[in-house]
Amino acid sequence: MTAATASLPSCTHAAPHAMDTSSSGPEPLAPLVSVPVQCWDGSQIGEGLDWACEEQPVSLEYNGISHAVMMATPQDLEDLALGFSITEGIVDAPAEVLETELRTHPRGLCVAMRITQRRASALRERRRTLAGRTGCGLCGVDSLAHFERQLAPVTTTQPLAAARLSHAMAEMARLQPLRELTGATHAAAWMDADGALHALREDVGRHNALDKTLGALLHAGTAPSAGALLVTSRASYEMVHKAAAVGAGVLAAVSAPTALAIRTAHALGLTLVAFVRGQRHVVYTHAWRLLPLHPHTGARA
Repeated sequence: MTAATASLPSCTHAAPHAMDTSSSGPEPLAPLVSVPVQCWDGSQIGEGLDWACEEQPVSLEYNGISHAVMMATPQDLEDLALGFSITEGIVDAPAEVLETELRTHPRGLCVAMRITQRRASALRERRRTLAGRTGCGLCGVDSLAHFERQLAPVTTTQPLAAARLSHAMAEMARLQPLRELTGATHAAAWMDADGALHALREDVGRHNALDKTLGALLHAGTAPSAGALLVTSRASYEMVHKAAAVGAGVLAAVSAPTALAIRTAHALGLTLVAFVRGQRHVVYTHAWRLLPLHPHTGARA
């Protein structure tokens, strides 16, 4: 167990400052909770405490329309809401989300957004509501006809040094407090052209983590196209789709891609990198964005 023998501090959580949590009902849960456990180690059995990562039903609502419900780690929910709104095509720009409010509910949380009338009208035509699993990727898709939302090809020509992906992924592994304590979360982050990490977010769902990172970038006015998105999960179709939706040129994952993810990345002009572990990685599509290092001198080719 990760912390079964340690003395655990109290765990508290404050909602993001831009959100209003004054509604009646339960407050957002802390992202971590300590739980009593029984530790088995061969013939030894002991009592202790361990950390567990919290998850809570989170509903995303637009102009009074409940659009999606997902299980998420209850932190950075404003980032999640904006990232989801952009990557799912509900809005095209952050300015189209006019207000965001966190509302509590006896059974979970609701992030209520007011979007422009034009966007609200388009959403009403879709008439989609669903309850998703943890980290739901195709939230709100109620028919195969809507499965492949058409996206414009990625146009960024920003080059990136390949070695910086490995360094950034290694650094990312050291900056995930929820995963370190619980082993239960995924993470996403954005690497700039100089190799620095930004907007690292964690969540029980890999799609949620990526949406949180994208929402944080968009809130900060940072263009994802100027760097690479990094995820500590496999590279599924949904992850590729979300990366391309914000114009990112590179998506790097620590685990494998799916065949559909590879085909989609190729068609959309996205550089897809997987198995980023140590100094090794595999490039599946559009390797021209990555600057290799000469094997002997370390100089750029």
